[in-house]
Amino acid sequence: MFSYLEGKIVSIESQSLTIQTGGMGFTLQVASPEHFQKNTETKLLVYLHWNQENGPSLFGFSSELEKKVFLLVVSCSGMGPKIGLALLSQLTPGAFLAAVQEGNHKALSAVTGIGPKKAEQMVVQLRSKVAKLLDEGLVVAETGAVALEQWKNVSQVLKSLNYSRAEIDTALAHLRKEHGGTNASFDQLIRSGLSFLAKRV
Repeated sequence: MFSYLEGKIVSIESQSLTIQTGGMGFTLQVASPEHFQKNTETKLLVYLHWNQENGPSLFGFSSELEKKVFLLVVSCSGMGPKIGLALLSQLTPGAFLAAVQEGNHKALSAVTGIGPKKAEQMVVQLRSKVAKLLDEGLVVAETGAVALEQWKNVSQVLKSLNYSRAEIDTALAHLRKEHGGTNASFDQLIRSGLSFLAKRV
C-alpha cells in the first residue's frame, strides 16, 4: 500500500502531476495542480483508489488534513474521488470541516458536483466523524479553525459539567440549528446550550 511518494515533478496536467522517483514515474490526481512547479522536488501523501471499470488511481495530498478530508468525502455513499478533489480545490480543509460542523449546507452545495441534497447528506453522515477528529485533537491552522475550536470547546465544557455524550450531541445539534453560520460568541453558545439542556430535564 502506498503511503507517500517523494521525488521530482516531471509533468503537470490540468488535474494531475507525474512524480519521478526510483526510476519510475507515478501519475497522481491532485486538487490544485497549479500550486506545484515542474522540475521541483516534492513529497505527497498518497491514497490508492480502485475502480472496477478503470482499475487503480493514485491521489496525492500535500498534508495529512487534506487526505483526511478527502477520505471523509469518499466515505459518504454516492460520493467518489472526483467530488473529493472538487471540494479540496474549492474549499480549504478547515472551511469544509467547519461547514459540516455548523451544518452550513449553502457552503457545501456551492462546490461543483454537490447540490443541496448531497450537502445535507454529507452533513448527516460526516458530522459525528468530524466531531471525533476534533475530540482527537485535530488542529486546523487555517480558515475555519476558530469555528471548529469553538464547537470543540463548547463540547468540552458540557462534558466537564457531567453531561452525557448523547446529551452533548443533542445540545450541539440544537446549537448548530440555531446559531450555525452566525457569529455567535462562545458565551452565547454555552448559555444557549445550558438553557436547552435545562428545559429537557
